[in-house]
Amino acid sequence: PQWYPARQSLRLDPKGRSLKDEDVLQSLPVGTTATLYFRDLGAQISWVTVFLTEYAGPLLIYLLFYFRVPFLYGPRYDFTASRHRVVQCPLPATAASPKCPQRVPNVSPTCPQCPPCPQNCTYYWGFAAWMAYYINHPLYTPPGECHLSLSPVPVTVTCHCHCHLSLSLSLSLSPLHQPPATRKIPYPTRNPFTWLFLLVSCPNYTYEVGSWIGFTIMTQCLPVALFSLVGFVQMAIWAQGKHRSYLREFRDYPPLRSPIVPF
Repeated sequence: PQWYPARQSLRLDPKGRSLKDEDVLQSLPVGTTATLYFRDLGAQISWVTVFLTEYAGPLLIYLLFYFRVPFLYGPRYDFTASRHRVVQCPLPATAASPKCPQRVPNVSPTCPQCPPCPQNCTYYWGFAAWMAYYINHPLYTPPGECHLSLSPVPVTVTCHCHCHLSLSLSLSLSPLHQPPATRKIPYPTRNPFTWLFLLVSCPNYTYEVGSWIGFTIMTQCLPVALFSLVGFVQMAIWAQGKHRSYLREFRDYPPLRSPIVPF
């Protein structure tokens, strides 16, 4: 009874992959008899809980530095507002947590294998605190108003959201319990924000990287640049994995697409 379905794994080989929920016994490569190996996956956390914990946390941390709560910068700066427009602008707070409102609706409601949530929270929360400390510091000097006006953050965040919506409608991010027949190749629509699907498999990652590049241009802050670089490397790895998965699953997958960077 302690092994609820979400933490159960059944395999044909002890070192093989777990069977999918939609697999049917008659379709498996077994004879008249079959041996299934059971494995306890451990305690499970829903994806919604994971994403809210990982991505809502940085937004709250950023706001603590934005409003300069006590014990951050010294008593004379408590609850004081920055005089610089690049700090007062709501764009930094929006860009500090772009995934939270956009990724949660696209994930499966089932409980997958528990991801390294503590490590991810340390990564996201730590970077959020590091960036917010310098951006909202009383001695912070912005690069200039021209950098704020030229920042592509509003456009890239909008495109990022539209790409997630398109992926959700195409069912390419359908829940794991749905059969593969319902999954479709994501294509661009009349919406110009989705046209990057013509060139890359994961335009949501491309636009997200663009958002962080724009955020770096806005703030001219080294921690932001380092986070953008690390984020690009990680998202490139994810994009390459999804791109290979598309190539294996769909024989007619568009050959001109690359994982994350066009051409």
